[in-house]
Amino acid sequence: MDSVEDKESRLENLLKLVRSCHECELGKTRANPVFGFGSSSAKIMFVGEAPGYHEDQQGIPFVGRAGKLLDQLLERIGLDRSQVYIANVLKCRPPDNRDPLVDEISRCRTYLERQISIIEPEAICTLGNFATKLLTGKPDGISRVHGRPQPCPGFEKTFIYPVYHPAAALYTPSNLRALEHDFDHLPELLSSNTQSQVEPLTSTSDPVVETPEGQADPEQMGLF
Repeated sequence: MDSVEDKESRLENLLKLVRSCHECELGKTRANPVFGFGSSSAKIMFVGEAPGYHEDQQGIPFVGRAGKLLDQLLERIGLDRSQVYIANVLKCRPPDNRDPLVDEISRCRTYLERQISIIEPEAICTLGNFATKLLTGKPDGISRVHGRPQPCPGFEKTFIYPVYHPAAALYTPSNLRALEHDFDHLPELLSSNTQSQVEPLTSTSDPVVETPEGQADPEQMGLF
């Protein structure tokens, strides 16, 4: 395992690549790339979909209303941002918060995978459908898999722990209760032999419960 200094150095070198990246059109429209924030030796990594407006302006992930809720959830289990690592699948904001394109995902996901390789977290909390489906490689919706540890393909020592995106909980009380419940179990999972409990789920095309149309949070993407 790399030292903290080695990890920080590798992350800094990767950050330089992201700052100079123009592999897709998002490099032309962004205000700032949003690389990630937190501890290079974090046991827990949180992964969302893409930066929103405020993230793009500040270059920091989850600084809007959903980010404030994430901070509250971390405090709920005795943690703060300095003890975890927060990132997104895309490092640049899609214009008008539109859905990411397949080409953008393909070109950008390597940066996320390298972040995971460097940090070596025990758990990756995928926030919502988008990050969950990407990292598990399965189409299962978040309403079915949230709170259930799953394997992380390509990273044998890491498990995926899907949870609702905080922005989804801003409008739906039942989602907030589920999110709080799932967060409450995180410390227990990290202190136990979670890998032995991880069981692959059978994929399903069951519909996903989403926030009612017209209530999408403009500050964050990847709610479901």
